Amino acid sequence: MTDTDLAAVVADHRGAVREWLASTADVLAEFRVDHRSAEAALQSGRRFTRLLFDQGWGRCGWPQTAGGLGGPAVLRHVLYDELEGAGYPVPVQYEILETMAPSVLAFAPAVAKRLLPAALSGERPWAQGFSEPEAGSDLASLRCRARRDGDDYVVCGQKIWTSHGVGAACIGTLVRTGTSESRHRGLSMLMIDLDVPGVGVRPIRFANGHNELAEVFFDDVRVPADRLVGAEGQGWDVAMFLLQYERGNYAWMRQAHIGRLVATLAASADASDQAMMSEVGAAWLAQQAVRIRCGRTVLRLGAGEALGPDISIDKVLLGAAEQRVCDAAQSIRRPEFVFSDADVDEAWRANWFYTRASTIYGGAAEIQRSIIADRVLKLPKEGR
Repeated sequence: MTDTDLAAVVADHRGAVREWLASTADVLAEFRVDHRSAEAALQSGRRFTRLLFDQGWGRCGWPQTAGGLGGPAVLRHVLYDELEGAGYPVPVQYEILETMAPSVLAFAPAVAKRLLPAALSGERPWAQGFSEPEAGSDLASLRCRARRDGDDYVVCGQKIWTSHGVGAACIGTLVRTGTSESRHRGLSMLMIDLDVPGVGVRPIRFANGHNELAEVFFDDVRVPADRLVGAEGQGWDVAMFLLQYERGNYAWMRQAHIGRLVATLAASADASDQAMMSEVGAAWLAQQAVRIRCGRTVLRLGAGEALGPDISIDKVLLGAAEQRVCDAAQSIRRPEFVFSDADVDEAWRANWFYTRASTIYGGAAEIQRSIIADRVLKLPKEGR
């Protein structure tokens, strides 16, 4: 498909999504809410995902072999953009799908064919289990072990900081199938159901009061060997492939979200107050920087390009933008931000607390800047 053809397809799809959203505003009213708890967001998101699936919008851009309707992947990003633009928070389930599903499709299409349709419909949401108490950024040192026993793997260990672990039905889990000395060469990835014997899930409460993450425990959990993503020992390759989607697809969804926050902020600001409008303008510029950068990134990912270290730029821009927008809200709405118990102000506070970690999770900003300096800009090493 040429760039001109793709642009036409995108424009037609965007127009169709907008028309549907406008014509069904009364039906969708319940989803125009920023929820006060992670559990409420997951529950609402599951219903919204189901509705979008049944209407076909949530299936566009996903392959027909795995429950989708086909078409270019960018159609999915058009949907997220239009939902947030119309005032509807994108269901949180899509965050994990956009991060994990491309890897499962690429490395284990048979697994994707079995599991992805139920995830797309919201029936069985996914979570991602990589980090461990002593293996966060250094995944090569993880210790959650899976040993082969006939047609199964038996999994023992723990995961922590698991996004959307509360409410998920299946978790893409990085496990050690080789020796500890094998480091990254001894890792594999399994899709493990969370409702089977031996699995325990414990919520982790954030400073914003929400159970955003979870600890997951595996005690001799039997997992069919046909849930392996890629070959045994190929987990590091799967994780590195996944990382570019975590940087790109996730960042696009978040920029759409913070774009809605900027619009909300602008609507509440006093246009005659120069300081307020300066804060709004700075927040808008930060969001636009992410949007412009990630717009190109998702097109490249959709075209099948393998992205290199420059994908760290997207992560740095996103973290800065998320914090800048919420800092602007704190400045503009200072009395309400501190004292108000209204839903809108509770949502701003929750967002502000959440964004304090946005320059840490998924790769700290300092590490990303070092990657950009060393591997993209080729700057000389310090002291040389």
